[in-house]
Amino acid sequence: MQPLRQGDVILIPASETVNEAKLAHLTLAEGEVTGHRHRITQGQAELYERNGTLYLKVRSRTALLTHEEHQPIAIPKGDWMVRIQREYEPEGWRYVAD
Repeated sequence: MQPLRQGDVILIPASETVNEAKLAHLTLAEGEVTGHRHRITQGQAELYERNGTLYLKVRSRTALLTHEEHQPIAIPKGDWMVRIQREYEPEGWRYVAD
């Protein structure tokens, strides 16, 4: 599987299964400016956190990742590491704000 991207959120296929610290929500990231959220709205999925990193486990054939300003994307079944894209500026690295 290839990495998937929606705005500033990147999903990277995870080689290991994470089954600890299950979260009660399916929000992968929340916009700092608008408050819009990257979240799973359809399908069966679980979100876990380990050492400050989020992991998404899609249990159904696909799960739908939605955001108010981006096209929805179907995430295939499997384990995914959730990362927030960063960009370099002369002052240093910063997270991309959606």
